[in-house]
Amino acid sequence: MRILIIGGGGREHAIAWKLAQSSRVKQLYCAPGNAGTALLAESVPIQATDIESVKRFAVQEKIDLVFVAPDDPLAMGMVDELNSIGILAFGPVRQAARIESSKHYAKDLMSRYNIPTADYRVFNRVEDALAYCQEATLPVVIKADGLALGKGVVIAEDRETARDTILEFMCGDRFGVAGHTVVIESFLTGPELTVLAFTDGKTVSPMLTARDHKQVFDGNKGPNTGGMGAVSPGADISDDLWHEMSRTIFQPTVDAMRQEGNPFKGVLYFGLMLTPDGPKVIEYNARFGDPEAQVVLPLLKTDLVTIIEAILQERLSELTIEWQQASSCCVVLASGGYPGTYQTGYPIEGLENLPQDCYAFHAGTRLENGVCVTGGGRVLGVTATAPTREEAIDRAYEAVQQIHFEGMHFRKDIGRAK
Repeated sequence: MRILIIGGGGREHAIAWKLAQSSRVKQLYCAPGNAGTALLAESVPIQATDIESVKRFAVQEKIDLVFVAPDDPLAMGMVDELNSIGILAFGPVRQAARIESSKHYAKDLMSRYNIPTADYRVFNRVEDALAYCQEATLPVVIKADGLALGKGVVIAEDRETARDTILEFMCGDRFGVAGHTVVIESFLTGPELTVLAFTDGKTVSPMLTARDHKQVFDGNKGPNTGGMGAVSPGADISDDLWHEMSRTIFQPTVDAMRQEGNPFKGVLYFGLMLTPDGPKVIEYNARFGDPEAQVVLPLLKTDLVTIIEAILQERLSELTIEWQQASSCCVVLASGGYPGTYQTGYPIEGLENLPQDCYAFHAGTRLENGVCVTGGGRVLGVTATAPTREEAIDRAYEAVQQIHFEGMHFRKDIGRAK
């Protein structure tokens, strides 16, 4: 098969790495890719949101499958556009991708189908949102309705923060149209957990659990980022809890999408909180999480191409997906100043020194005169696998010590922070 992967981050490098292991893959391309994907796939100078150029390339190069990995092209309808010209594409169509691209839509869906989540209100008038937060029980969770690179969520513990957040989201230009409508939720407590799941619109096949660390500093301090690291499994889940999550959340969500006329085919991300009242949905994503993909995919034993085909042909129920009985940890190495202002173009040293079963998934990197340099906020996802979670964490941090670039910042408590 000739496969084109859309995107250029750590998630896409992990996907390319896993697809390259399949004997059925003849040629990989990545648009636009990065210095890491270039080791596995031919880089294509097309931006992930340039749907027309992707269509032309897919036709010209006789691409058998396009793997649409990031949220923006999914929300824009890239899968729909490719399907319309007879190109197979992996990922949800535009209407199904709304489960991520509109928090309002997702919350209303959960409300209609009694899927457990936090109580919420939706506002598209600034004065109404401000008035509500003057009376609401604190803390409240304020979310930009649209896509915001994982940064459109603020937990407001006082009314001044709530007011400033609403004004920034709804009146500022930080998120553009994505912030003009906000969802304000009641605050939930409990451990957070991510469950990614393969689904063909009918059958749900959950992957191993993962746990992401969003805030930039140790101890879960500082602003939210796209993710500073993750571990898998993210928690020890009992059979009873798995059954409860499947019965109340996983299958009902997929059934609800189908009943709404928007069947979801692809990877559905369940961001969960294990509250004292049971598991509840914090958010949905319409694709592999980043960095969750970097810890889950190394533990996948079944050929990813086989899984993709089963999903596209709606026969996932016939496939048994196998996983390693092991753990993994990913530590994100970021540019100094991320998620705020940062500089790029610094040479990266030590990538050739990683120990066995450790990988450096490239996120924000590029090649300059044959040298790998920093090219984004999140630069690398250093990932290790091992028999136990503690060993995987230790090995990941051992690998981190081999790498250096100017201003390199990383959390030192990935997998251990509560």
